[in-house]
Parts: sequence; structure tokens; C-alpha cells
Amino acid sequence: MHSPHVLFASALVLAAGTYAFRLAGPMLRSRLTFPPHMERLMETSAIVLLASLVATTGMMEGHGLAGVARPAGVAMAGVLAWRKAPFLVVVIGAAAVTALLRLIGAD
Repeated sequence: MHSPHVLFASALVLAAGTYAFRLAGPMLRSRLTFPPHMERLMETSAIVLLASLVATTGMMEGHGLAGVARPAGVAMAGVLAWRKAPFLVVVIGAAAVTALLRLIGAD
């Protein structure tokens, strides 16, 4: 096991690197320009990445499918978010659908 000093120094280095990386975005934004089609591609790729994250965490449990309740809750959250419901309503709606389906045994 590593000494506490090494772990603390590692945490400080990672924190400084993260801060520098996050600071570089706003500082370099005015200096770098991308063609319009490249900006659209980056926006689309961010949406695709988020959708894939939602799909894998919402539909899978371990190496198998999560059943019916969780994907139904994710679908409800998607519909409520699409309808521009407040975040709290989205979370409560998704939790309620999931809980009700689990209550009736639809796991």
C-alpha cells in the first residue's frame, strides 16, 4: 500500500490537472475556431454520447437486461424531459413508474 503522502500528492496533481483542463476551455474558446459543419458534428456527438450512456445504464443490469420496470422509468423520464417538465417532476415521475411496476411484480 502507498504512503498517505503519495496518495495526497497524487490527489493534488489530479486536482490541479483537472482545474487546468477545465480552465483551458474558456480561455482557448476565443482563440480556436471550427468550421460550422464541425461544430454541428461535435454537438451531435455529445447528444449521441449522452443517449448511449442513458441506454446502457437504463436498460442493463450487470451483463443482462434490467427487466421492464427500469426501462419504463427511463422512458417516462425521457417523455417528461422532452415535454420540458421541471427536473423534480422528471425524477419523481420516473421513480413512481418504476416503483409501481415493481410493486405489481413486473420487475
